[in-house]
Amino acid sequence: MIADPTRFETAIARFDAANAEDPNTEEVDGVAHPKELLYAQRMTAWLDKLAPDASEALRLAARAQHIRRWAIPRRDYPMTRTGYLRWRTTLYRFHADTAGDVLREVGYDDATVAAVQSLLRKERLKRNPDMQCLEDVICLVFLESYFANFAPQYDEQKVIDILRKTWKKMSDRGRAAARDLALPSAARGLLQEALAAP
Repeated sequence: MIADPTRFETAIARFDAANAEDPNTEEVDGVAHPKELLYAQRMTAWLDKLAPDASEALRLAARAQHIRRWAIPRRDYPMTRTGYLRWRTTLYRFHADTAGDVLREVGYDDATVAAVQSLLRKERLKRNPDMQCLEDVICLVFLESYFANFAPQYDEQKVIDILRKTWKKMSDRGRAAARDLALPSAARGLLQEALAAP
């Protein structure tokens, strides 16, 4: 339930305005969209399908998941596993701080801001139901909208390993939704291989 619909819609609009500034675009049906705005919309769409009764904090966190992500590019960190993890941790803090500033400006209380920031920092996965639901949505958006283009860029065994790690992070509810995805045949085959017993 949304405590104050006007405040909530104002926060969503502010998140979307920030992401609309993304210089990177993705084409859908011949129309170019700011990449992170499109990602945010996909997050909300999947959250609505997976958890229509989601809390207000979870709805806000889903929309702000990648807020202004392009401001901290991967190339600024070493192309190593350690560099990748440092980049991701920096992004988590950046998204939490950026979303927190917006939420305070539109009138959210400290408890709600803290709840959204905790979700964006990926705290307490498997222990916080909202965090687990957010992780399911992240994985489902990746599998449905990005995986088919992501997979050909890497060695097949690396892709299978990534899929297994993704699956491990998901709940039974998220996995059930993932099994129903209409994936291209190549992507479907990789997922089936990843889920087969080693």
